Amino acid sequence: MSAIEVIEPATERVMAEVPRAGAEEVDAAVARAKAAFPAWRAVAPADRARLLRDLADAIVARLEELATLEARNAGKPIGDARGEIGMVVETFRFYAGAPERLLWQTIPVAGGVDMTFREPLGVVGLIVPWNFPLTIASWKVAPALAAGNCVVLKPAELTPLTALELEKIALEAGLPEGVLNVVAGPGSVCGQRLVEHPDVAKIAFTGSTEVGRGIAAGAAQTIKRVTLELGGKSANVVFADADLEAAAAAAPMAVFGNAGQDCCARSRILVERSAMDGFLAALQPAVEGIAVGDPLEDATQMGPLISAGQRDAVAFYVPDDAPVAIRGSAPDGPGYWFPPTVLAPVSNDDRAAAEEIFGPVACVIPFDSEEDAVRLANETIYGLSGSIWTGDGARALRVARAIDTGVISINSNTSVRVSTPFGGFKQSGVGRELGPDALEHYTDVKNVYYATEGS
Repeated sequence: MSAIEVIEPATERVMAEVPRAGAEEVDAAVARAKAAFPAWRAVAPADRARLLRDLADAIVARLEELATLEARNAGKPIGDARGEIGMVVETFRFYAGAPERLLWQTIPVAGGVDMTFREPLGVVGLIVPWNFPLTIASWKVAPALAAGNCVVLKPAELTPLTALELEKIALEAGLPEGVLNVVAGPGSVCGQRLVEHPDVAKIAFTGSTEVGRGIAAGAAQTIKRVTLELGGKSANVVFADADLEAAAAAAPMAVFGNAGQDCCARSRILVERSAMDGFLAALQPAVEGIAVGDPLEDATQMGPLISAGQRDAVAFYVPDDAPVAIRGSAPDGPGYWFPPTVLAPVSNDDRAAAEEIFGPVACVIPFDSEEDAVRLANETIYGLSGSIWTGDGARALRVARAIDTGVISINSNTSVRVSTPFGGFKQSGVGRELGPDALEHYTDVKNVYYATEGS
């Protein structure tokens, strides 16, 4: 078996080597999960809950180690990495409450009683991306295990390290052998094998819309259930009656957080034309003040991109003649750096505004009315996230209902909470993660009728 060389984006050096899994390793992991499933689904709900709490506690004990590993491997600021591992803990603790509360219905019917049960699916394949490696893994692993499934987790080939550590921590915390299995290898081999494997009942995938289309088509061959969290090109809508200083202060990290490598990035900033000059004036110092540098420095707000290929892909959207209105700084020397960049003014159908760049590039687009703002926000194949900034409460709710997106915030740029559903409209995905909704995607409903009269 060959090795995966794991590159540290801030230094361009090899930080680790791990065995590269292939189809045979996937088959073995699925076999282990299948063998472990009958015993795991039979674990009493209170005991399953305790094991998930123990796993959360074990992650807390290694939080700094995991955060440092994530910061180095994914190139994210250490402060962000600590917060993300903290969310991993919160996610496992939230779903630790599920096994004892995964209830359904008793329905009175003629001649007897009808009952429904939530049954686990069996073996589920979880395919996660490189931008939030352990965080997004936890969004899938925790509800899957809470519902009584066994898991085969495939991390991104660029960022496998924290997922491999999670597998070890889970065993040390008491999860039975075979309940959580990690295979690190290329998506074209390991991911594809999970999608086509007849013993895998469900695929949960986070990644690009292009790859998601292929997974949906492949899963259809065996009628697998799928949850797909895909791309985005979210709108940050700023009306003239908004607190422009607050909107401008929040806008940069809504795009440039994680170096823009975030499907929720509000990379289309729609600004009412009469407020454009004031907004850009307030935006400039906020962008130029972003501290870009060593991920392990506490003061760093933005690190490098994940790879040289990703840096080149982002640079394609900012040619020499691009309408660059604001540009931040980036270090010289080794590392896959790209400065925070604002293009303005931009048309909504310009390529940089229409396509998901997945990097630190924002497009500022003017609009003239509420109807115009909604039209521009909806002129995209995506519908994942977004924000609305206004001082008019009625308008805020009107626009929130009118924009076709799965998650939207008013006078805020946050998207994700463990206790609330997350997912997209249109080509941003199918299904929901987080909150109680996620559990429904890892279970099937069984209907049982119990006759109490006659035959």
